[in-house]
Amino acid sequence: MTALRWLWPLALLVCPFPAGPQAADPLPTPIPNSTPEAEPLGPIAPLPAVPVAEPTEAAAPWFEVSLARGLLDGPANGRLLVIVSRRARPEPRDAIGLPLPGAPLVLGVDADGLAPGGVVTVDSSAEAFPENGLDRLPAGDSTAQAVLLRNPDLLLLDAPGNLSSPPTPIRLDPARDGPIRLELSRIEPPEELPPDSDLVRFLKLPSTLLSDFHGRPMFLRAAVVLPRDFDREPDRRYPLRVHIGGFGARYTAARRRMAEGSPFRELWLADDTPRFLMLFLDGAGPLGDPYQVNSANHGPFGDAITTELIPFVERTYRGIGEGHARVLDGGSTGGWVALALQVFYPEFFNGCWSSCPDSVDFRSFQLVNIYEDANAYRSPDGSPRAAFRREDGTAVYSMRDECQLENVLGRGDSWTMSGGQWGSWNATYGPRGPDGRPVPLWDPKTGAIDRSVLDHWKRYDLRRVLEENWASLGPKLRGKLRIWVGEADNFFLEDAVHRLDAFLQTADPPFEGLIAYGEGEGHCWSGISEAEMMRQMAEAVASAARPDR
Repeated sequence: MTALRWLWPLALLVCPFPAGPQAADPLPTPIPNSTPEAEPLGPIAPLPAVPVAEPTEAAAPWFEVSLARGLLDGPANGRLLVIVSRRARPEPRDAIGLPLPGAPLVLGVDADGLAPGGVVTVDSSAEAFPENGLDRLPAGDSTAQAVLLRNPDLLLLDAPGNLSSPPTPIRLDPARDGPIRLELSRIEPPEELPPDSDLVRFLKLPSTLLSDFHGRPMFLRAAVVLPRDFDREPDRRYPLRVHIGGFGARYTAARRRMAEGSPFRELWLADDTPRFLMLFLDGAGPLGDPYQVNSANHGPFGDAITTELIPFVERTYRGIGEGHARVLDGGSTGGWVALALQVFYPEFFNGCWSSCPDSVDFRSFQLVNIYEDANAYRSPDGSPRAAFRREDGTAVYSMRDECQLENVLGRGDSWTMSGGQWGSWNATYGPRGPDGRPVPLWDPKTGAIDRSVLDHWKRYDLRRVLEENWASLGPKLRGKLRIWVGEADNFFLEDAVHRLDAFLQTADPPFEGLIAYGEGEGHCWSGISEAEMMRQMAEAVASAARPDR
């Protein structure tokens, strides 16, 4: 579940694969670790995003956001956000993240046909997080910023072509009469790939499959890390390790992983480290993280990766180019993607190493059973459902909190268009509506679940896919599935793994893989080191290449 710019605080909670236990400060009102049979969670205390005051008779502040003349040749369309932060740094847009205490106020409206010199009013009628937050802002100094999301291909706050105002100091005064004015006067520069380094190559590959689906030029972005001595051994060919990061992780993470002096670089260059090509996939797209599989909304990402990107990488950088010589790994979002690609392309890949995967059984979609529950936001007893907890069981925020923030970010005041975690899942697993947008699994405001979409979601319920197709999939996946999860996963992901485990332990033929649990461990726990994982990957490749296999 990191690295969309608006989700930067998640990096404090989600670590790269593989990792050790997470430390957390205890918070009040512990909630026991969830299991498939657990009782509904108790009440979750409301979490104000910014200090709030009691409503007064004075009118709430409002904003007038204008588009600077000379910035664009014509009108602009997109989702307009106004962010108000009690802190001057970082920029307000960079402080948008999880619905935690101290998060900024965020307002959102659709802005279509905004002409140079034109103005959009953003007031208390705008979608807001926290709800009614504009009416309750206390007097005093704050910093405000406007952002117009208008890039159709990358749903990121800092995507090329997006517009923003400079961070603007404001004073909220109940006696003030008149708008607070912000001007969209900055435009994000065109995309440029990072420069290649000694062992890292960055790619932006045109995709015929995705271009045909979206009706405009689309690209697959990726990074390739070359093995040590790649240039000194021009006749050597290499197996491929495909790595998928956490939610929204960009391909540019390869640069940080291979930075001088980094532990990963030292491991990668060590004498006893097996030699692989390593491919970093990109977690950004038109509707958020595309989850790297074919879907009705993101498009045929799985086919594009397996028929366009990977063959190009193997041709260009001397990959072996055979299924036995391709492996997958990832954590969180990357853990689900690694497992899904192995399941959906069982002979194209030869094993996955999956840590804390997103929900692999939709009877435990975090804490929602999508097949039986009537409402996503509330348990059957009416109490709010938690979306995040500390390892000690303390609830931190609810699903309704998180989806309300996504409602603010998304076109049409809907989490389905936010590019956030729930919106990306919905775009991946759900059908496409007549309006060309993802059909929501639940109502953005009430949380009521729409059962008409469940048949489409079943295609991505990995436990269900495996159980219903094990006669054909089982022999192809023998020994290829390895999963780790903490028993106190902050996003309640262990429940779904237990359900998958219950099937695999009785599967015929046997799955001959590994599922391991970390007692008391939180999100991103893994019971394997990177060095050991690389050794296991090399052994899997070598074993599958033997004539007796």
